[in-house]
Amino acid sequence: MALPWTLHGDGKTVDPTEIVAPEERLTWPRTIGLGGQHVVAMFGATFLVPIITGFPPSTTLLFSGIGTLLFLLITKNRLPSYLGSSFAFLAPIAAAQEVGGMPLALSGIVVVGALLAVVGLVVNLAGTRWIDALLPPVVSGAIVALIGFNLAPAARDNFAKSPGIALVTLAAVVLSAVLFRGLLGRLSIFVGVVVGYVAAVVAGAVDFSGVADQPWVGLPTFTAPAFDIAQLPIYLGFLPVVLALIAENVGHVKGVGQLTKRNLDPLTGRALFADGLSTVIAGLGGGSATTTYGENIGVMSATRVFSTAAYWIAGVVAILLGLSPKIGAVIFTIPPGVLGGVTTALYGLIGVIGIRIWVENEVDFSRPKNQLTAGIALIMGIADFTLALGGASFGGIILGTVAAIVVFHLMSAIGRLRGTD
Repeated sequence: MALPWTLHGDGKTVDPTEIVAPEERLTWPRTIGLGGQHVVAMFGATFLVPIITGFPPSTTLLFSGIGTLLFLLITKNRLPSYLGSSFAFLAPIAAAQEVGGMPLALSGIVVVGALLAVVGLVVNLAGTRWIDALLPPVVSGAIVALIGFNLAPAARDNFAKSPGIALVTLAAVVLSAVLFRGLLGRLSIFVGVVVGYVAAVVAGAVDFSGVADQPWVGLPTFTAPAFDIAQLPIYLGFLPVVLALIAENVGHVKGVGQLTKRNLDPLTGRALFADGLSTVIAGLGGGSATTTYGENIGVMSATRVFSTAAYWIAGVVAILLGLSPKIGAVIFTIPPGVLGGVTTALYGLIGVIGIRIWVENEVDFSRPKNQLTAGIALIMGIADFTLALGGASFGGIILGTVAAIVVFHLMSAIGRLRGTD
């Protein structure tokens, strides 16, 4: 069977005025090298999620690779993307684990993935206008921001366990973002983890006792989800993540479309469905939920190579890494101090993504409905408001999300009735 890519030019160079399109490729040695860059770009963030949540890193890497290959198939090799671990799930996963451990958290991941897949099917049939109407930029930005800022206490707790190592890690993140250009500059989180880890090893703060017994090659640990309808509030706490995933996927489609000078909007439904299906599969096997990765867009922007062939290479490499329990064991040795330093930056960056949505869409904060929508939602999310109803408890993310949607649309409706909107 013929491969779906045609050779771009001589396969060795890219003219400064051109790009390597998704359906094109360079020579295979160069394509394999580009795939390696995408692995490096996704790796730092992808393995952090299982470390933070306690999920098996090898399992997460395996399912991220499988999810990436599924994404490429479903989007017909027209939308380059790597599906790495989603940070939007961290807060609801933590809440679920307190109640029912990892199996309950996995069931929440499956529910979100299934719902996202359904949204993808709807978008494929009806388009994205209804999403824009339900989640205008001020609302979607507030939801994404509060998901990040809600995690601040978790970063604080890890930071406090080893302040010295945490400060070294955080300083490395900041300095690498300032001093480095190109790929290294975009991988400041990864660089921070490496520097912090080395510092922790020198300080004797890393426990390698669990590494030696692990084989180089073998299947990762699989865990089945446990569904419990009695934990409805837990599942409701996962629902706002769907909105964040929609925003991330829509942003990815538009971002790649802008860089390739193509209208990729017709692929939005397929992208959402693919990410949802990938998340369901990961949740069923014990891996972290997936999402499209901005880090890999940065690699494409720097190299001007948008070939999906490179992503096939990256997906296969991730699967191979997932089949090495020893690599997973090494990843699990990262100490709390390193996590505290890197998550101080990382959770802040997640929150700032929401603010970036406001800036890029020129949200007018001189308007009361925008001020109150964002302000109320953020306070509820950051302070982690809790509401108990009939024995069920709802946390700050779900309350902040509901508040953002209700406040904006209620004030908009009243404004239209009064002729002031």
